[in-house]
Amino acid sequence: MRELAEPTATDGDTPQQPPLLVADDVRTYFRSARGLVRAVDGISLSLQRGRTLGIVGESGSGKSVLARSIMNILPQRSAIRAGGEIRIEGREIRNLPRSEMRKLWGLELAIVFQDPMTSLNPVIRVGDQLTESLRLRLGMRRGDAADRALELFRSVGIPAPQRRLREYPHQLSGGMRQRVTIAIALACEPKLLLADEPTTALDVTVQRQILDLLVARQRERQMATILVTHDFGVVAGRVDDTVVMYAGRAMERAPTALLFTAARHPYTDALLRSIPRLRNRPHTRLQAISGRPPDLVDPPVGCRFAPRCRHAQPRCLTDDPPLVPAEAPGHEYACFYPVGTDEGAGALERNLRAGQTAAGMPITPDAAGGRP
Repeated sequence: MRELAEPTATDGDTPQQPPLLVADDVRTYFRSARGLVRAVDGISLSLQRGRTLGIVGESGSGKSVLARSIMNILPQRSAIRAGGEIRIEGREIRNLPRSEMRKLWGLELAIVFQDPMTSLNPVIRVGDQLTESLRLRLGMRRGDAADRALELFRSVGIPAPQRRLREYPHQLSGGMRQRVTIAIALACEPKLLLADEPTTALDVTVQRQILDLLVARQRERQMATILVTHDFGVVAGRVDDTVVMYAGRAMERAPTALLFTAARHPYTDALLRSIPRLRNRPHTRLQAISGRPPDLVDPPVGCRFAPRCRHAQPRCLTDDPPLVPAEAPGHEYACFYPVGTDEGAGALERNLRAGQTAAGMPITPDAAGGRP
């Protein structure tokens, strides 16, 4: 089953260029003492050069595993590539051996990790870590690589770059270390850049600087970019399209601006409702999502969000909803009773009258955010 349709042409009848990245029904599982963990369980997406895709969801939804699946950097002992294909410019890379992937890392695709202290070598100067990739991947001479490293440090906003090149990771602040990892990722001008929670450990001011830096470099180089985050505020205004993941599945995909104004899946709606609002009065209680994500070793039958869903009906407990198109182009959701429809409003009204959902979750008008 194909969960996410490839984007269609939007400029009259002029076809788009072939996608840079195509992921088709990707399934990545992990061996554990309790059984197989279905971390990514049937994700499909495509991405054009110069476009940015956001992947949003709670911790444990499979976002980072999907990013590592695309990079093909999964742990060899425990990971199982259970199905699907990943193609870069038409070339299938999911089953390539490490020796072949090393020829693509840095040049075709690169990644910025969440914690720069674990992705930078603590005993090697940051300048050497950058010039090493330039010399190995691009065959630059030592002097040319040093000049290029200095230019890259300037491009990512590192002050006093000549001095910083000679420093070790522990001598830099968290924001500065993340700029170094971005410089390393951009060094060989990859066609696809993945940023996996690149601002989680940073304060708010530095977060914005790093995110704005990524957007500026992406537009400047016309890279395709995937931004992985648990925070809708990160993707707002920075990505073209957004995929909402839950329990290894895609719940909804839409152009980002549309997702904020016309979300259809109850999970997306619940995530948006949980965001603090400046207009709220002090001490306003946040609308948290009840319950917890399912056990991915033994996921529930039917919709995986049903045990926590305000709209859940008996059908949701037995049938797995496929992704279906919404009214707007490029908008898809996997729900039988979507938000903003008569079916969804009727399901929520029935649950309010019963005082609980079909899954047995208690529900009140306050918990439901008011009646539909």
